[in-house]
Amino acid sequence: MRVLALEGEELLREMKRMGVSDEGIKIMVPKGKFWKILIPKIPYALANIIKQKMLSLGCEAAVSKETVKGGEGSTDCLLMGTEKCIDSLISYLKHQPFQSAKKVAEELEALLKNYLQREWLLPFPRHPLLIKGKPLIMGILNLTPDSFYDGGRYVGDDSAIRRAEEMLEEGVDIIDIGGESTRPGAEPISVEEELKRVLPVIKKLVNRVNVPLSIDTYKSEVARIAISEGVEMVNDISALRFDERMVEVVRDYKVPVVLMHMKGTPKDMQMNPYYDDVIGEIYDFFQQRVRWAVEKGVGKNSIVVDPGIGFGKRVVDNLEIVKRLSEFKSLGLPILIGPSRKSFIGAILGGLPPEERLEGTAAVVAIAVLNGVNIIRVHDVKAMKRVVEVATAIATAGQETE
Repeated sequence: MRVLALEGEELLREMKRMGVSDEGIKIMVPKGKFWKILIPKIPYALANIIKQKMLSLGCEAAVSKETVKGGEGSTDCLLMGTEKCIDSLISYLKHQPFQSAKKVAEELEALLKNYLQREWLLPFPRHPLLIKGKPLIMGILNLTPDSFYDGGRYVGDDSAIRRAEEMLEEGVDIIDIGGESTRPGAEPISVEEELKRVLPVIKKLVNRVNVPLSIDTYKSEVARIAISEGVEMVNDISALRFDERMVEVVRDYKVPVVLMHMKGTPKDMQMNPYYDDVIGEIYDFFQQRVRWAVEKGVGKNSIVVDPGIGFGKRVVDNLEIVKRLSEFKSLGLPILIGPSRKSFIGAILGGLPPEERLEGTAAVVAIAVLNGVNIIRVHDVKAMKRVVEVATAIATAGQETE
């Protein structure tokens, strides 16, 4: 006798091993996946209907204790039930005579579709990349004198080119070029200085590499000039907030963009950041920024989200992000994280400096793979590529492959 850690295809395979009938498998597999879904702010009346229906199906819906009183208030609703139960609830709500129930049913369907999405084609103009199964590796190429780990290592064009070529040999999928440090406390630099650092390297690299180049900047003019030279992605730590013209650059050039969450600016982001609900607040931020970008003409298929580990986060916040990373799959967009050698890893390991945080980074990367990350931004391409290979093999063990 034992508790099984199986669901989906793995559960199906176990039933087949046992000799369960095909009809029995069809009925039982949807009962083997358990969902916990948060529906925010629905009217008390609808919450009571949902709770009673979930109870009748042998499942649960947690609501505020005030809900039973009725009236005009609203409550969050936490659904807890099997896939079959949630499907039954959706069908039930679709047939209710009031619009709010139908709207919840439609949004539940869209949410489950988003969460289960496993494939994206990122529309890089020259090197389109398919994300399917194994996460992509984004290699960091900092052309800065003051980045927290590799500042000053690649400030000369030749050393930067050599490092890019090394990353290619190590299996990098995207090279992210940055000319301004965004470490905690960093001072901003001018457009001219940033371009002076990145343009010579971009011009030399663009025809020497067969992977997309990304520009790590929040300045529209830097992004525009870099793209005109062949860069194919914008990695914006401000999620298009710091420069109002950045959205126009991304829209007009039709390049993928990373929208990152950050509280404050690099200069002040680590001055006592605080969250009541770090995952909920970041999720709401992404919903707002994605909606705004799409309304401005950016293709949703071009957007990648990054919860911003280390950017306006405490150690506990960073740990919560990694542990609950799968919740961001509900957005239906590729998820990027950048944990590489960051200070929260050093804090866990007794204050180790960046040079001694490789193993800690590997642990974060492995857990992120198990939790559904799609792109991992790292300094150590070779080592993290191997971590991703092994973690992906574990995550997909027992699943059918094409």
